[in-house]
Amino acid sequence: MASSIKHVHIVGGGLAGSEAAWQLAEAGVPVVLHEMRPVRGTEAHLTENLAELVCSNSFRSDDAQNNAVGLLHEEMRRAGSLIMRAADAHKLPAGGALAVDRHGFSAAVQETLLTHPLVTLERAEVAGLPPEDWDSVIVATGPLTSPALAEALAKLTGEESLAFFDAIAPIVHHDSIDLSVAWKQSRYDKGGPGGDGADYLNCPMEKPQYEAFVAALLAGDKTEFKEWEANTPYFNGCQPIEVIAATGPQTLRFGPMKPVGLRDPRTDRRPWAVVQLRQDNALGTLWNIVGFQTKLKHGEQARIFRTIPGLEKAEFARLGGLHRNTFLNSPRLLDATLRLKAMPRLRFAGQITGCEGYVESAAVGLMTGRFAAAERLGRTQPPPPPTTAMGALLGHITGGADATTFQPMNVNFGLFPPIDGAFKGKERKQAMSARALQDFDRWVA
Repeated sequence: MASSIKHVHIVGGGLAGSEAAWQLAEAGVPVVLHEMRPVRGTEAHLTENLAELVCSNSFRSDDAQNNAVGLLHEEMRRAGSLIMRAADAHKLPAGGALAVDRHGFSAAVQETLLTHPLVTLERAEVAGLPPEDWDSVIVATGPLTSPALAEALAKLTGEESLAFFDAIAPIVHHDSIDLSVAWKQSRYDKGGPGGDGADYLNCPMEKPQYEAFVAALLAGDKTEFKEWEANTPYFNGCQPIEVIAATGPQTLRFGPMKPVGLRDPRTDRRPWAVVQLRQDNALGTLWNIVGFQTKLKHGEQARIFRTIPGLEKAEFARLGGLHRNTFLNSPRLLDATLRLKAMPRLRFAGQITGCEGYVESAAVGLMTGRFAAAERLGRTQPPPPPTTAMGALLGHITGGADATTFQPMNVNFGLFPPIDGAFKGKERKQAMSARALQDFDRWVA
């Protein structure tokens, strides 16, 4: 059957492109997956592997009843997601979150795709617009789209590219952490997938230490922006820690350094502030500093972060950095099935559409793959209902957001249509989740 069906071309082998390829192949549609690494590298990727995780190893909350991203996890599982299958197979302890071993996860995705008889991988950059004889293309180039393709898209759409900076958090070798100071505990001792309620290492700070740390962050030598980068805004969900600190002296205590739900076993009381580290690989040898994305220069990072109690002798496997993200004004440019209105043979998936986060990117890839497969097979595939996590995210990207102020967005219950009934607090989220899964099961069937 597959031999008589034309290939769909996918540009970009990240999470979105990999998931789109899987959905197409599983539907019986042959795929050519184009990945420019290692022929052309990026500022953030370290390997040539498909589905490499570059910013964090966390897929965030796995709570499908009370959290929108956890609900998105569950919808993807029900749709046969390769990304979620690999994540579940390589999960790490992380409280209520789903964190994964980076290398095991990426290797599993790549091996599964490369052994599928309908998937062909080509290692080369697609410079500029895809060739005209590619009549069905999914562009899943992510936030680090090659300059030639980004320029071609800007000319085609008549839009100036929107962009924001995405900052990378540092990673510490576990054996360099002082465990007589740092202790293991999740906030409120909450467990999660692969965890036991003590999934984070916590480094405590008293008030004078915290104030000195904030002062050092503000005074530290930062990376200088190039002229063309100077007016690029940050995405709020991934702001550098020193940018957060600059908004007020107590901001970090109510953000990435909040001490709530934690108690220092040495003093039996809550510290003034806490720096948390989360396991980054299956062996437990690497831990990333949660929320510590930064544009401090590398020497400054090592100096300042070693003032954190428990990290005085920290050895860093990777220091923080910045990369520039590019995304489309999707509400203006894309239709309800993620086709480019100016050139419908092109579909878009992942962060280039203006979704934010690993899970969201993969989910948009999943939907795009299903839309493209249905089109190839002569079938109709309506978008998922807006009451579902996927449908809510898709609706926001393709028209629910204001095109004049469009910015990247994580999935959240604020994107869902209201639900009838006198629900309060968690009851409302749980009712919305139950409705979503019921509606999603009908769609995916």
